[in-house]
Amino acid sequence: MVRYDVYGLGNALLDIECEVTPEVLQQLGIDKGVMTLLDEDAQNKILAHLHGYSTKRSGGGSAANTIIAVSQFGGKAFYSCKVADDEPGQHYLDDLVVCGVETNFKNRLAEPGITGKCLVFVTPDADRTMNTFLGISSSFSEAELMPEAIAESAYTYIEGYLVTGEQSQKAAIKAREIATAAGQKVALTLSDLNMAKFFKQGLLDIIGPGVDFLFANESEACQMADTQDLSEALEHLKTLAKGFAVTCGPKGSLIFDGETLVEIDPFPVKAIDTVGAGDMYAAGVLYGITHGMDWPTAGRLGSMASAKLVTTLGARMPTADLQSLLAELQARV
Repeated sequence: MVRYDVYGLGNALLDIECEVTPEVLQQLGIDKGVMTLLDEDAQNKILAHLHGYSTKRSGGGSAANTIIAVSQFGGKAFYSCKVADDEPGQHYLDDLVVCGVETNFKNRLAEPGITGKCLVFVTPDADRTMNTFLGISSSFSEAELMPEAIAESAYTYIEGYLVTGEQSQKAAIKAREIATAAGQKVALTLSDLNMAKFFKQGLLDIIGPGVDFLFANESEACQMADTQDLSEALEHLKTLAKGFAVTCGPKGSLIFDGETLVEIDPFPVKAIDTVGAGDMYAAGVLYGITHGMDWPTAGRLGSMASAKLVTTLGARMPTADLQSLLAELQARV
């Protein structure tokens, strides 16, 4: 029985996005282009330096971005996360409801604490740099899982960032086991180069005997394979997953369906913000493959959506825009 197309689990983070120059990042001592975990004091000090800068606030987190977009495309989606009983937490849950996403908070109250936040810095080269305080999300555990929903989902989609916490990593492993036991599929996104660089063994533990599908960008794939050669990295990914997608920025992407490696052409655009591009790509692929598309077509939907996303600020797009892209693709097939 399939009730949901995709069940996601990941960190619930309120995104605070700000446009800055690389010089500002240097002044703040922030490593450009990656995600760095901070404690609350360090994050608040950075926020104090940003006084006067224009910021944009929205519900985020890697897997959440993907799950929300799946729902916007027209899919049935569920998201397990952990937020606190503060204003940012309520804002986050309300946002999920508006987007048509069911959550594990339907019949439970949020706990006291501080909802996680992610400072997202966008530089003129369209690169994104993230400084994250996980807040209560750092205690994400098996208690946040909804086993029945996992067992009734065509795909369980696991966010690689969960590898940074002992309990969240165990929850990711448990979710994989529940989905596999129910005969459903499991997809994992590596999420960030730093995850592959500093938490590789943890990711391998989550992958276990193998997942059905793996999402990565070129750098993450090479890091997992300890190589700079993409061809070698692709061969290594075949040992971790039955299928995978590797995004290569403006060069497009590659999808391995278990038998054939397919090149997905890029949709050339002028990028101004790459925040959430990989998340949107995954949404297109997961929606497509759970709605009758073959892998190349699902890859094209992911590519079209991520290309459109990077022409605007933020990790989200209006539902009407995603529906329009879907209609455009369907008209071509």
